[in-house]
Amino acid sequence: MVSTVPLPRRPLDTGDTAGGLTSNTGSDVTSDVRRWYENELGWATVPGSGSRGLPLRLAAGPCFDVLDVPAEAGFAALRHRARTRAPGSPVALCGDRMLLLVAAGSADELPGLLDWLEWGGLTPDLRAIGEGGHIEAPLPPGFPALPGFPGPAGDLPGRTNPQGAAVWLRPPETGCGTEIPLPTMSALGGVGGAPDLVRLVDTLATQCHRVRLRRACAQPLAFS
Repeated sequence: MVSTVPLPRRPLDTGDTAGGLTSNTGSDVTSDVRRWYENELGWATVPGSGSRGLPLRLAAGPCFDVLDVPAEAGFAALRHRARTRAPGSPVALCGDRMLLLVAAGSADELPGLLDWLEWGGLTPDLRAIGEGGHIEAPLPPGFPALPGFPGPAGDLPGRTNPQGAAVWLRPPETGCGTEIPLPTMSALGGVGGAPDLVRLVDTLATQCHRVRLRRACAQPLAFS
């Protein structure tokens, strides 16, 4: 009598899980994070990123653009907007830079908007990332902190991320897809409940300028 030997099955994962994240290997982690962004939010990830020890990256342009400012200026801007009860939108911290997600196409609007607000080239630290650019993907909310993926952070000590990796300060809401309310030009006056890009840029430019002035004043005078 010939017995049939069943094919070996994949061992059950006995590690901790959260939000569908397995704790087996870095590859599993990256795959789960990629699926979370692509399936829950409908955001595109950069092909090839997340492998060979490189961080997973989110593609700017299709669903959002990014305003990139010094963390010091960004925190001051967030405090100001909280006092005025301005609506919020996703915000991440990456090293000593703050990344504020805005509506797709906003990067193209930034130079003209700064000129219109009479900031012009006074705030070179206020940058925009649009179509063709990308940002590092922070670990999604609810996922356990793992090597290479620091967990979500609040107002971090020193207002910078000592690990240098991107973390969410204000994470995007899941299940919203492209309906996440992002700052946009059409929101002037509060139309549709989305944050107002004009006021956000003006606040960020003001804080960036103040940071530059403080740093310039702190520099020792040079005498010939």
